[in-house]
Amino acid sequence: MPDTPSITREDVAHLARLARIDLPPESLDHYAEQLGVILGAVAQVSEVATADVPPTSHPLPLVNVFREDVVRPTLSNAEALAGAPSVESERFRVPRILDEE
Repeated sequence: MPDTPSITREDVAHLARLARIDLPPESLDHYAEQLGVILGAVAQVSEVATADVPPTSHPLPLVNVFREDVVRPTLSNAEALAGAPSVESERFRVPRILDEE
């Protein structure tokens, strides 16, 4: 196992300053410890991420379930309007839902 990079309270204070986060001094050791755990986990992952392991964005293989987008013939305006209950000026006529003109 490679050496786990460490992070000090001064590193946390510096990062907080860069991020413009006002951290109370008493929390710097707490965050340094937590960030150290995170860096250790990243180091462990780096151990198994060798050249023979392909990079992936998901742990399970995903398959596109969408069909191909193919242009197909559609109804003409007259064919679509032929089944409408009401037509006006070559458009579907629908009941008014608002009282405005």
